[in-house]
Parts: sequence; structure tokens; C-alpha cells
Amino acid sequence: MRVIEYDNGVVYSYGSRTPLDFLPEPSAITVGSYDGLHRGHRQIIARMMDVAAARHLRSVMVTFEPHPRLVLKGDVVGPLGLLTTLDEKIELLADTGVDMLVVIRFTPEFSLRSSDDFIRTMLVGLLGAKSIIVGYDHAFGRDRSGSRETLERLGRELDVVVEVVDAVSIDNEHFSSTQIRRLLVSGRIEEANYALGSAYMITGTVVDGEKRGRQIGFPTVNLKLSDPHKLLPRSGVYCAHTAIEGVHCKALMNIGVRPTVSSSGIISLEAHLLGYSGDLYGALLRFTLHRFLREEEQFTTLDALKTQLEKDKKTVELYC
Repeated sequence: MRVIEYDNGVVYSYGSRTPLDFLPEPSAITVGSYDGLHRGHRQIIARMMDVAAARHLRSVMVTFEPHPRLVLKGDVVGPLGLLTTLDEKIELLADTGVDMLVVIRFTPEFSLRSSDDFIRTMLVGLLGAKSIIVGYDHAFGRDRSGSRETLERLGRELDVVVEVVDAVSIDNEHFSSTQIRRLLVSGRIEEANYALGSAYMITGTVVDGEKRGRQIGFPTVNLKLSDPHKLLPRSGVYCAHTAIEGVHCKALMNIGVRPTVSSSGIISLEAHLLGYSGDLYGALLRFTLHRFLREEEQFTTLDALKTQLEKDKKTVELYC
């Protein structure tokens, strides 16, 4: 999958600031924030790819970075709580077979573009849209003025086939990013993973910690989130997985304030890696969460904490 960025009228390869010569190519396109790339999103993407295959078009997904709500509203209505960072989204999207991901750098200036201008200059002019496939609740452009009617009107004018995919339900369940956020903050990780269609990811850099875990035989890696807007699920202890230099590793992850060893009240992320003891400082690790084991608990002694961690570790070894 090719990944490109669009920033202030210039096209770049993802991760590079060298401008590209970029020509439009007949494409089937879907547009949206696609936070989480959940089952509903995947149905839209699958339909877009079916259209692309049937009409011999390039399949293209257009998304925005940062999430438009972070630019338009900031944290006025509370933190957004991203389900996927951009790099996580790219990793998940690679498995779908989409030909190209276009990342539009969403700025206050870009937000002022009308839906009419966005469709004409970006989707059709830059990318060569011949088909546009969006979800039933999709809106775009300044003040989200780009409705289904706008798309269909411009589609007729520009000779672009527009298709709106109805709300997706599987086994009578409707999937949305809002619903998944509610599941995660309730600690219902297995239900959230089902709705996502994949295990929930948490990505961060290993940083120096207080090394309290070493004192009781449970050394941990302490993580600094790669994106501060990432949604953390309910505080507690989780079964998690990661990969280190391509080798799969089970982990016991704690999300919370660590009441037994800290009084700061600051939420932290730490994970005990089963069967691994190397130095990972500075490494970027991506964890997937699979099971909520228990709530955080304040123990009266470190020995009591160690006893519980031994039980947690056995659960991870046996059932995760």
C-alpha cells in the first residue's frame, strides 16, 4: 500500500518532506476519519474495493491527520480519545489490500475549504475520482456542509458515481467509534475487540521508570504514549501481547495510578513481559489488549502485591 501526505497544496511520500510529482489516476475513493477502522468502516472499505475491482480503478482511502475534531474544537468538549493513531491506522489498513492511503494534514486553513471545492480539487482533480463511496452519516467540508445531496449533485456534474453505504450491522449489532469508546472505558475489552474486528492497540516509547517492579521480581517497561490523545481503556490489569524484534511476547499490562507504590495519582502505563529481560529503553512498542483481568487494587504490602501478580501471570500464561 502506498501512503502519501497532502499538506497545503503539496504532495509528499509519507514520512518524507520531498515534494512528489503526482498525477491523477482513475480511482474509487472513500473519505473519512476512520478512527478505529472498526467492522463498520471495513464494510465501507470492502465495498470501495469491490467497486474498484469491477471498474478497474485504483482503490484509495482519504483520511485526515490530526483528527478534525482536535483542530476544530480542541479539548473544549473534553478529550477526543483516539481509537487509532495514524501509524496504527496504517498498520491495520495494510491488511485490507487498499492500493493507496492519502493523509490530508488537517489545519484550520484546510477546514475552511467548502465541500464543493474539496470534491472538485482534491477527490476529482488531484486523485482522479470516478467512484466515491462513503458511509451513511458522512459529512465533510466547511461546517460539515457536504451532505449526501451535495455528493450526488456534484457526482452528476463531474461524471462521478456516488454510493452511500447504509449503517452496517452484524448479528443485529451496529458498530460505531462512539460505541467502542464506551466499551473501552468500561473495561469491556473483548466486546470492543469484536466491534473493532481486531485487538485494541496501545503504542508507546519505553521510558525510564521507578524500577519498583524489579524489587519484587516483576520488572516492567514503562510506556509514554506515542499520541497523547489516544484513548486509554478503564484502569486495571490486562492481558496483552507485543512483538519484540519479530518475536511474539505475552505481557501483563497495568493501566492506572499504581496505588500500592505511588501516591501521585497520575495515570501510567507499564507492562511486565513474560519471558523477556532485555534492555528496551527508547524502543517503540505496540501492545494489543485481549482481556481485562481485574481492577487496580491497593495492597498493604509489596509481598501481597507480588502474590497477586503471580496469580495474574499464571492467568496470562494459561488463557491469553
